[in-house]
Amino acid sequence: MATAARSTGGPSGGDRFISGFGLQVLAGMALGLLLGLLARSLGAGEGEAGHGLAEALRITGSTFIQLLRALVPPLVFTAIVASIARLGELQNAAALAWRTLLWFAVTALIAVVIGIGLGLALEPGLHTAVAAEAAHAPATRGTWLDFLVGLAPSNFLGLAASTKLADGGATTTLNFNVLQILVIALVIGAAALKTGEAARPFLAFNAAALAVVRKVLWWVIRLTPIGTVGLLGNAVAKYGWDALGQLGQFTAAVYLGLAIVLLVVYPALLAAHGLSPSRFFRAVWPAVQLGFVSRSSIGTLPVTESVTIHRLGVPQAYAAFAVPLGATTKMDGCAAIYPAISAIFVAQFFGVPLQITDYLLIVFVSVIGSAATAGLTGATVMLTLTLSTLGLPLEGAGLLLAIDPILDMGRTAVNVAGQALVPTLVAKEEGLLDREAYDGAWTAEAPSASLAGG
Repeated sequence: MATAARSTGGPSGGDRFISGFGLQVLAGMALGLLLGLLARSLGAGEGEAGHGLAEALRITGSTFIQLLRALVPPLVFTAIVASIARLGELQNAAALAWRTLLWFAVTALIAVVIGIGLGLALEPGLHTAVAAEAAHAPATRGTWLDFLVGLAPSNFLGLAASTKLADGGATTTLNFNVLQILVIALVIGAAALKTGEAARPFLAFNAAALAVVRKVLWWVIRLTPIGTVGLLGNAVAKYGWDALGQLGQFTAAVYLGLAIVLLVVYPALLAAHGLSPSRFFRAVWPAVQLGFVSRSSIGTLPVTESVTIHRLGVPQAYAAFAVPLGATTKMDGCAAIYPAISAIFVAQFFGVPLQITDYLLIVFVSVIGSAATAGLTGATVMLTLTLSTLGLPLEGAGLLLAIDPILDMGRTAVNVAGQALVPTLVAKEEGLLDREAYDGAWTAEAPSASLAGG
């Protein structure tokens, strides 16, 4: 397999940025933590001394997430259409697609079983200091009916408008359904392949649009250290350590489950395929790090795809299909470990006994319904989908919302690692993996002109 796609020259400006990216993000986390603690100590409430600082942190973090969200619709559409076009270049495209989906399900199954085991062993719902008065049903919830109906696009762009009445007038906002955009892109991509020669100009335009979107997204990614200051600082200023302490056993269970999947299950699968786990983690570290601070699998998509191709040696034609698909449907953290432990927590907290059929339902929801998370920040939809399927009180989700941003960082990091892992395993099984790239032909200092989209 040709390896010319990897950078062979000296470090460019973008390369030098990447080489110091980890330190910049860590510095941002440290600064955000300090500023958040300062705002909380001064008083973050309205009229208090630390309110201005807390608001500045909130606006900084929310603006960064808004910039990522603004690029999600064009990124998902163009990436999926381009991935289908490239997948059509492979002779064994159908086999690769089915094997990818199979590994998505297998790893999700392993993760949810680990989540159930930890929930039963640690009993986080019986060891919590959170008050029952904190229970309330979240404004956003998921049901199977909404999930299934949501698969059918309501319009070509997958957009929906909502209007809220408030004092002084009405506010109308536009929202997008990533799952609908995914469906639209899959259909249009498949139709373009079937159309043949007449669709070539469209596919060429789509590829150019994807390159432009990736370049803009790379500019946003450069702001990650600043966004990290706001996101982490706001979480600390708003919640402090009180909520985390009240849900300490639950938090420990979730992060322990994430650690087991990331540091035990994934390395075991790599070793079983004759691949070095240490090289895998060294390769995917930029994507995992960005996923941790941005809390968005889709926002991390270009970096995940780039490291999968250029550092792990997965063919571009296949990675361009598997990674975008994984960014919207492959969620071992958000859709497997977290809802499993959360459902058991809620059942234990409210004293609702669970039967073997309930645990099987948790497995089913986690393996089949993970697309409901749609690669965005937060996992409320998946959590409420699980609770409603089990007949558990939706108010239980309100108990966990206070620490969701802290948990979401770890969940997304695991999601991103899994989105790079599955294409690597499938490429190895199909004899497509470039072992020279995987075993370290790239360097840590100059890996990534491609990460910048150029």
